Amino acid sequence: MTTVAAPIDRATWRICWIIVFGAFASGLDASVVTIGLDSISSDLGADLSVTQWVASGYLLALALSLPLTGWLARRFGAGRVWLVALAAFTVTSGLCAAAPDVVLLIAFRFLQGLAGGVLIPAGQTVLGQQVGAARLGRVMATLGIAVSVAPALGPLAGGLILHGLSWPWLFLINLPIGAVGLVLGLRYVPRGSRENPGGIDFVGLALIAAGLPLVLYAITTWGDTGQLEWPILVPGLVLLVWFVRRRHPRPLLDFSLYRNRLYRAASLAAAFNGALIFGSGIVVTLYFQLGRHLDFVDTGLSLLGFAGATAAIAPVTGRAVDRYGAAPVALVGAVLAVVCTVPFAFLPVDAPGVLVQILLAGYGASVALVSMPMGIAAYKTVEPARLPDAAAQVTILLRVGGSLGGAVFAVLIAGRLPDVDAAFRLGFAAISVGAVGALGTAWMVRRAS
Repeated sequence: MTTVAAPIDRATWRICWIIVFGAFASGLDASVVTIGLDSISSDLGADLSVTQWVASGYLLALALSLPLTGWLARRFGAGRVWLVALAAFTVTSGLCAAAPDVVLLIAFRFLQGLAGGVLIPAGQTVLGQQVGAARLGRVMATLGIAVSVAPALGPLAGGLILHGLSWPWLFLINLPIGAVGLVLGLRYVPRGSRENPGGIDFVGLALIAAGLPLVLYAITTWGDTGQLEWPILVPGLVLLVWFVRRRHPRPLLDFSLYRNRLYRAASLAAAFNGALIFGSGIVVTLYFQLGRHLDFVDTGLSLLGFAGATAAIAPVTGRAVDRYGAAPVALVGAVLAVVCTVPFAFLPVDAPGVLVQILLAGYGASVALVSMPMGIAAYKTVEPARLPDAAAQVTILLRVGGSLGGAVFAVLIAGRLPDVDAAFRLGFAAISVGAVGALGTAWMVRRAS
């Protein structure tokens, strides 16, 4: 069934692109700094195992701040929260660049992650409350360009920066982005309505603030080392189960949203797709680095076709979701993903570059078609006042799913190395299986619609 897409005025598009500034900075920063860890370690005279916390601390801080986003947005207004988060992200970027030693750098990076974790769900809340369900697909898909493309551009941006500049410029690049976003945001972004959400559930906050980072750290370490840290994972899972089952009159996250069958199916599908998309991103990056022996810059250049296809198809995805619904669009994307990844399971790693780029461009298009509709479907089911909770929950599921997918795909490849042909054939075969799974989750959403 098709519907006529409601028009979106120029003022709303302006707000959308301002929100994209913050999402792009946060997404880029999550991947660009990883490239410079060796340079940071050498310059600051720190062991690489310690310097690794510059990246790990940021990711853990992202997880730590997410549960508070809903409460903050209701208490102060989503627009105000977004502006403060962008200002804090920009300031802490400057502090990271000026850090004289690795301890302060890790501390500033943690603070930067706290701000970065709020930016995307707060921005999604601003947009959702601004446009309404009928127009949500197009604006959320535009925001999705930054969320999907920025991490893919990280290796290229980091490689180019380190080729001619020092590591502080990995952080300094955020300053002009943040400054422009703040100037425009202060003028155009609506502040949002305030309400009284009650006091913070500090016990619940302690449970999820400890449990979620523990689980994410254990999963991420598993992907890096191949060893699952059960003494870290099990306590984290226990704390999260306790958080979910705990009853409170004003919970930190509103789990009653999951009583809606469509929201439940769409949000779980978003988590599954997060695992597929982030996991396949690791496979594709390693394919160029280990399989085709490219450096960071050349790897980034080789990923431009993939990222460009995602960016080009994202606006089309938004219009299609508003017109046809999320499930049909995701079904098309999942089929395209299978078509473009199955050949890699049979090709050698030194396959012709033109063929590789054509297949990757097709897969990049499928990423936009598969990943974005599920989050949009979840947001369309909730009323504007409950969007802060929905945005925080879906972002948490994407983060957990992405970490799990990244770890699983990394372990699969590592298990077959040094036979690179076998390793990447297995990796791409796993992506194809994941794409078939995406077909199943899209079908779940269609049945729930």
